[in-house]
Amino acid sequence: MSGSFPGDMSGDVQKAESSTLRYAAVVRISEALTACREPQRVATILADELGHFLPFENLHVAVFKEGSNEIEWHAWGKDPLPPPDLPVEELPGWQVYNNQQPLYIQDWNKDDSFPRLKQARAAMGGDSKGFGSAVHVPLTTPHRRLGMLGIIGAPGVAYNSEDIGFLQLIARVVAFAIDDGLNLKRAQAARASLQQQNDLLRLLLNLTNKITSNLELKQVLRAIAANIREVMRCDAANVSLPGPEPGTFSIYALDFPGSTGFAREERIITETEDSPAKRAFDTLKPVISTLGAAPHDTFGRNIAAAEGLKTVCFIPLVNRGRALGNLVLARTTEDTFTQEDVEFLSQAAGQIAIAIENALAYREISELKDKLAQEKVYLEDEIRSEMHFEQIVGNSPALKHVLQLVETVAASDSTVLLLGETGTGKELIARAIHDSSRRKERTFVKLNCAAIPTGLLESELFGHEKGAFTGAISQKIGRMELADQGTLFLDEVGDIPIEIQPKLLRALQEREFERLGSTHTRKVNVRLIAATNRDLEEMVANREFRSDLFYRLNVFPIRIPPLRDRREDIPLLVTYFVQKFAKQMQKRIDSIPVAVMKGLTAWDWPGNIRELENFIERAVILTRGKSLEVPLGELRKSESEKPTRAATRPAPDDITQIVKETIRALNDRKDLGDELARKQREEIVRALTQSKGRVGGADGAAARMGINRTTLLARIKKFGINPRQYV
Repeated sequence: MSGSFPGDMSGDVQKAESSTLRYAAVVRISEALTACREPQRVATILADELGHFLPFENLHVAVFKEGSNEIEWHAWGKDPLPPPDLPVEELPGWQVYNNQQPLYIQDWNKDDSFPRLKQARAAMGGDSKGFGSAVHVPLTTPHRRLGMLGIIGAPGVAYNSEDIGFLQLIARVVAFAIDDGLNLKRAQAARASLQQQNDLLRLLLNLTNKITSNLELKQVLRAIAANIREVMRCDAANVSLPGPEPGTFSIYALDFPGSTGFAREERIITETEDSPAKRAFDTLKPVISTLGAAPHDTFGRNIAAAEGLKTVCFIPLVNRGRALGNLVLARTTEDTFTQEDVEFLSQAAGQIAIAIENALAYREISELKDKLAQEKVYLEDEIRSEMHFEQIVGNSPALKHVLQLVETVAASDSTVLLLGETGTGKELIARAIHDSSRRKERTFVKLNCAAIPTGLLESELFGHEKGAFTGAISQKIGRMELADQGTLFLDEVGDIPIEIQPKLLRALQEREFERLGSTHTRKVNVRLIAATNRDLEEMVANREFRSDLFYRLNVFPIRIPPLRDRREDIPLLVTYFVQKFAKQMQKRIDSIPVAVMKGLTAWDWPGNIRELENFIERAVILTRGKSLEVPLGELRKSESEKPTRAATRPAPDDITQIVKETIRALNDRKDLGDELARKQREEIVRALTQSKGRVGGADGAAARMGINRTTLLARIKKFGINPRQYV
């Protein structure tokens, strides 16, 4: 029979040994918990260590949020029980946390302190008869309350005051360990939050710097997309702007290092009305989209799926209540975007929208400024060229027929093709069409296609960007863009090189073109009037002029008669030019001799009105009195108009003068012919050098010169050129 008795020290020794072991366990538990940061690990360590000293079936630890009845975390170290559907205030753990006193329940079956808890356990299939004693102690540090530690024993197990005291001691160790862990997490979270805030602030500062330092829109948006993608830890970021057609978006600036090529800049994406991108743009509110495994309903979502993107956030770029586009961020993981992410991105999007608005305004102002400057220079050139006419002079039936056609076609925007010999006044008729049209308040822009070198004609017509070719030191607006909403007059259109004709045809049919060195398509609304003194139909037959361009130009042809077919207009023209030049030279010429007028009317005027004008100008210069003095001897009279020999026999001095002038004219004509031949030969040699001796073909010399192959071969033979020398 064993037991304690007076003077028997065995019981005290056993108690001392037990206390020593328990205190050693406290030290061991403290060391184990020092490096432990996870709640479940804390509960597991406690269950393993306490099981050597205290019998229990369940062990759990709960920590409450500071100043709240909400549980921050709850972990079971042994045999977890399902949580009851009860308010936290009706649980033992809350009572211990709130009162900061240990709670000891000697027998669950006989205790009625928590009747609803017992009912909940019974309803959940639990058997309270399987419970014995239970102890709950507070987890508290000198600074704050944390939660509670509880154990539940099997039926028949009872705990004494030493057990409860030991559990309280363990609870203090656990409380310090948990508090250290929470403080560390809070510090880490604070550092992470501070770092994130610094990153976000740095991003906003960078956005501001980029916006204020660079107005080149694409460069700004590319830099912004890259910056935002890194800070927000995304895989892709882009800025999408509305596309050319309703319901479309263009990927304007993209930063996507891992792209497989499906997503790329300038790609046009068509969206449905209920697509995330369209919803964000229309509602001015952010939209987060998650891509599942099912087939996708829009082109944009298909592209995202092809790139392996799973979560996409669309932030509208809003400025002054108007959406300018979308900021799009995407991740290849299913990590969604938090509310904080969306709020920050909305702030950044506001700055991006300002950048876009500023850049667009800057571009528009620059383009308008350049266009106004170009118009000013152009109009000044027009004034200096003295190509203005107060009226069309003449009343012949042939001219009246032309003017009737002008009146008929002017009201429309149809293309007009003016045909006729050089000097017949085709530009004057073109101006009359413009002045009688709805576009008369807008610019009338002209371009002589024969007066500009082949290499510069495309730039002159369509414009170019800075650096588009050697010598392009600045941006230039072309005549096509300058004539937007007005009229473009292409004189000598038959001299347009064959390689430029397709681009001109597209500009006329589609009303769009690109400047040299640019991929940006520009829309124009231009009324075209073309003129030529060449036979375009013959050129089409010789493959020197595109048939499709000819048909596009030949919508409303007007053939302007030569001056020899409207001789009755010559007296009116002579009078008009005499008054014009006399006024300019501050002379007074009151009369024109009948013989002079008869001689002028008899001449065929192969140079037409231009020749007549220049001849009258010379006559006004030579006139010393008030009657016009005309050097008729310079004109070859037609056979039908020649007077009899007796009536027109010139004086000896006149004969000498005529002979001298004839010899001089023949010499001048010979020199001019030699100069033209020299230039033509140089042009052929240059083309053969560039084509490495090839005459025909798409890259041959004939194509480069814009002439027929057989024509070039004939000229090569004429000048004795050997193409093989240039291979």
